[in-house]
Amino acid sequence: MVEPREGPGVSSEEDAAEVLDGPLPEGVRRRIIALADECFGGLTVAELPVQLRQYARFTPSRRVRLAGNAIAAALETDAAFRDRIAERAAGLQPELAAALRAGSPPAAAEPDDVAALADVLRPPGWAKLIAAAGEEEQRAGDERAGEEAARELARLRTELSEARAAARGDAERTRHELESLRRENEGLHRRLRAALSDVKRGEAAVRKLQQEAAAGRDEAAAQLAAAESEARRLRARLGEAESGLEASRRAAREGRSVEDMRVRLLLDTVLDAAQGLRRELALPPTRMTPADTVRAVEPGTMSPKDVAARALSATDPALLDQLLALPQAHMVVDGYNVTKTGYPTLPLEKQRLRLLGGLAGLAAQTGAEVTCVFDGAELAAPVLLAPPRGVRVLFSDPGETADELIRRLVRAEPTGRPVVVVSADREVADGVAAAGARPVSSALLLKRLARS
Repeated sequence: MVEPREGPGVSSEEDAAEVLDGPLPEGVRRRIIALADECFGGLTVAELPVQLRQYARFTPSRRVRLAGNAIAAALETDAAFRDRIAERAAGLQPELAAALRAGSPPAAAEPDDVAALADVLRPPGWAKLIAAAGEEEQRAGDERAGEEAARELARLRTELSEARAAARGDAERTRHELESLRRENEGLHRRLRAALSDVKRGEAAVRKLQQEAAAGRDEAAAQLAAAESEARRLRARLGEAESGLEASRRAAREGRSVEDMRVRLLLDTVLDAAQGLRRELALPPTRMTPADTVRAVEPGTMSPKDVAARALSATDPALLDQLLALPQAHMVVDGYNVTKTGYPTLPLEKQRLRLLGGLAGLAAQTGAEVTCVFDGAELAAPVLLAPPRGVRVLFSDPGETADELIRRLVRAEPTGRPVVVVSADREVADGVAAAGARPVSSALLLKRLARS
């Protein structure tokens, strides 16, 4: 039996004097734990340190994996435990243990085995043996690292050579591809310039065509407008011709012509006017002499300024009474122009009825001929209307406005007959004034009707 801490050449002072310069080499440490684990099963639970007793029933592999650090710490700090392990380790490797106690470890033994057993037995010089094992392990590790580095270097050199060869091949291929792309790019540039030139020519042609098309559209629109205007004029003339033909036919059927009727009406107008003036002025039989024909201002007579001062205003309803008091006066009313001026919010039917009621009263008061004209374009359906006594109601034909019908009525009157046209339309007023009629505003008629 080997005494753990006492024996030939081993003393506590010597054991305490020898210490390691650094930590145990990793290979030595693993071999120490494996050696302790081999001896672990020969100890009773009471012989184990308290911190290792929980691992007594573990399998060797599990004990090494879970309790390795605890076993190494116990060997370092618990001398009694280390002595028990040393005793059993010496029994497992008696020749190596004897050689270590003799101070001459065999050269053929593994340095890690020698160092592990020396750490457990602690013979003289054990620290040097562990240091030598660490140096041997370091040297072996360096050799392995050198060999690995050499192999890695050789592999890297091979890869570098392959990479260089591949790079040269890639560079050559890239040069060929660049040259091909350059030639292709030049061709594309030429085609692009040609395409741009074609596009510019096409855009110029499109602009020219657009201008020609716009000019053609404008010309066509102008021709269309002229044609429509001519068609309207021709339709109006055709309507007038048809109306004249119908009137001629009526006159022929009645045994007299339109001209005879116009002359007779004008003659009646002149006679009535002369009789009215004679009654109005109470003229004595004429006693004119040639001297009376010379124009001059006599004392006590009115000057032109005095006559102008006595003229009625164009907005005075009395002016309409004076005009309608003329012999054989005929008043033509632009119906919707008046109603939409006076009461535009009423429905068209009520507008017509209100205006015709006022005109009937005015005709009865003045005895003048009254004609009210409405625009036929405003009708959604034929109007069932009974004209009031003394008022003629007319609607313009389809395609004809009330303004055109009013002009035809004025042109149908003989020159010299007093004709009054009521309308706020400036174009209508100018047109009928040129034909010899007297235009008055719609507001004047509305004032006159409101006074009734």
